[in-house]
Amino acid sequence: MHGSDRDKLLNASSGAGHVTNIGGLNSYVTGSPLAIFAILLVSDVFGYKAPLFRKLADKVAAAGFYVVAPDFFYDDPFDPDNVTRPLPVWLQDHEPEKGKTAIDVGKSKHVEAAVLLHPAYVEVNDIRGIKIPIAILGGQNDTITPPKLIKQFKQVLQDAKPKVAYEVKNFPNVGHGWTVRYDPNDPKAVKAADKAHRIMIDWFDKHLKD
Repeated sequence: MHGSDRDKLLNASSGAGHVTNIGGLNSYVTGSPLAIFAILLVSDVFGYKAPLFRKLADKVAAAGFYVVAPDFFYDDPFDPDNVTRPLPVWLQDHEPEKGKTAIDVGKSKHVEAAVLLHPAYVEVNDIRGIKIPIAILGGQNDTITPPKLIKQFKQVLQDAKPKVAYEVKNFPNVGHGWTVRYDPNDPKAVKAADKAHRIMIDWFDKHLKD
């Protein structure tokens, strides 16, 4: 990844919202605090400062939600240009088992709906016990969570008792991270990301506002 590309991913100056401290974590917040429903938006390894991630937060907020995106990495997102700290090394300080936030809250009674966009390090057993409506969107070319695994997630949800509402979809011709790390100059990439964003917002509209 070239320096300019990295800057697009990691610069903190973007977004219509602002950063504030919530529960001890710096968090990007956007949307009206008077909104009836709040969305907890969890970033990928590139962190809460990534411009396209913040753009997604703003898009969700524009649909009538108050969006909170905490800095779960404590200002230490993955830096692809740091050759001394490749992803396996970075993960030693940010264990995936401790970062499955959407899955964890999906097993609690504190939230009403969840969406997983190109999940990472989620296993079949993690899906068992989901208690709330959940949508899982995977990518056909995703090597981290391949389509076969996404289909296994669907099977678990189909067999779940008691039943929960779910939507599971594999998007064609996209890889891991396609909803927050796409090329804004590629119309096809933008269209695929926008479609996933719309499904996510529609899911929240359906299961929160109705």
